[in-house]
Amino acid sequence: MTINIEYEAEKKLNLPYESIIEDVVNASLDYEKCPYEAEVNVILTDNAEIRRINREFRQIDSPTDVLSFPMGDFDVPSDFERMEEQSEDYFNPETGELLLGDIVISVDKVEEQAEKYGHSQTRELAFLVAHSMLHLCGYDHMEEQERIAMEKRQEEILSTGGFAR
Repeated sequence: MTINIEYEAEKKLNLPYESIIEDVVNASLDYEKCPYEAEVNVILTDNAEIRRINREFRQIDSPTDVLSFPMGDFDVPSDFERMEEQSEDYFNPETGELLLGDIVISVDKVEEQAEKYGHSQTRELAFLVAHSMLHLCGYDHMEEQERIAMEKRQEEILSTGGFAR
């Protein structure tokens, strides 16, 4: 398992962000029964940079809490078997790991939303990673049923990882 974490924000979160990210990535992949070692990239940035990325990739000119850039093209969420059929597109040829994608998180939003929702920054960071990991596994929340299913999965991942409310 390769989890690349880059901390680009000037503001520092006063928590063990690397271990939180690693724990939630692993819990998410276990929950989704990913049969492969995987590679995930996580960037921790600020509101200004995530706003720029959001504007560039989603044409939304405002900061957001998390952005997900999945490498896989899932017809069915967490259908990892399909990835193997096109291994040259989805696996790192040097490591053999499944390339899941990139997660970009605003540390400003971690702080803001933890305060807004009345829980710890640890819980907020874990939530954003779990949410984004589900996107990297092919889940979405554009429709009500998808949103409900995704929220249930997030809470179960967070509970198994010790990050329940």
